[in-house]
Amino acid sequence: MIDHVSITVRDLAKSRAFYRAVLEPLGLSLLVERERTVGFGKRYPEFWLNWRPDLAPQPSDTGHHVCLRARDAAAVEAFHRLALANGATDDGAPGDRQAAMTTYYGAFMRDRDGNRIEAVTFPNR
Repeated sequence: MIDHVSITVRDLAKSRAFYRAVLEPLGLSLLVERERTVGFGKRYPEFWLNWRPDLAPQPSDTGHHVCLRARDAAAVEAFHRLALANGATDDGAPGDRQAAMTTYYGAFMRDRDGNRIEAVTFPNR
């Protein structure tokens, strides 16, 4: 249903390097590089970074986040570990969670711009 998502970042070069490391365990790689945007994906760009140098960091209470699918719990853990090692803040350590319809295994982080990103897998599905 959703084809792609975009988030805004203040420093495109730093964010490109950060997301290149963090998204690798999820099977996403850098596919497109332009002057003001970069796109990551498996076969086509699904996750975009858009450069907005004057943007203020996102407040923690916006209520929005982006959730990316991981193949297994190890990928969720690697995503979270690499995010923290590369300057993100912990916003929910890897673990089991209860969603509206099922349980899942996920982790949350906030990047340097305050974007809340989650990695998730459904081990029982």
